[in-house]
Amino acid sequence: MSATSSSGPVDDEQAEGEDILELQIRRGLSELNRPTSGLSLSALSAGLDIGFGPLLMGVILTAADPAIGDLPKQLLLGLVYGVGFILVVLGRSELFTEHTTLAVLPVLNRDASVAKLGRLWGLVYASNVAGALVFAAFAVAIGPAIGVVEASAFTELATAYTELSPGTLVGAGVLAGWLMGLLSWLVAAADSTIARLAVVWLITAAIGFAHLPHCIAGTVEVFGGVLVSPEVGYVDFLRFLLFSTVGNIIGGTVFVALLKFGHVARSGPSARDFRLN
Repeated sequence: MSATSSSGPVDDEQAEGEDILELQIRRGLSELNRPTSGLSLSALSAGLDIGFGPLLMGVILTAADPAIGDLPKQLLLGLVYGVGFILVVLGRSELFTEHTTLAVLPVLNRDASVAKLGRLWGLVYASNVAGALVFAAFAVAIGPAIGVVEASAFTELATAYTELSPGTLVGAGVLAGWLMGLLSWLVAAADSTIARLAVVWLITAAIGFAHLPHCIAGTVEVFGGVLVSPEVGYVDFLRFLLFSTVGNIIGGTVFVALLKFGHVARSGPSARDFRLN
């Protein structure tokens, strides 16, 4: 693929956007073609690793002095929420909400089929959820036993989501999916590990601070509540999972994949053919 000639700042910015898009398409295509076993194990690892964020949130809720006030506590919760995402993204594990953007780009570029996208989404989603469920059960058993988190903290994390209406879960899930799609794009643009870490932490801390529903990290939070409290039932968990997933898909696919692909690959005189196959 030939590079676009640059005649000024606008052309330079367009070329950089095209380079990011090409990198994202290549990465997405590579993931779409990965063997089932490797994809599933990587996604299972992501579902497990992401649980450290919600666990640390439970620790903060247990240990925080009420005198510090609500805003500092919420900021702390947002910061520790991002820890699990750092472990997943910098560890190159497969996370479903990244693939609502990353894996969609090769399909939009006609390098991969919708069937391949469905296969990847299904494998990654199922393995992510399985890992998150296992982590939630482990955290609920071990956290209170070693005295770092009280069972009531898991209930508090869960009810923050289960009290939301379906429409609110979808809408807030769109925002979370949108941010996760942007995370995938910005991580590709980052030129160092420190820059990638900063991007991941900033965006996921924002998701945690606003308590936007992320279908995988939220699985740890809500299922933990199911296991410790009669206030949170299995129906509440399934309801959360369904509507947050729908919102996350819309956010990542529509507001990032479609828009980024459209304005970079198909706009202006510098548009070029990204076909890789």
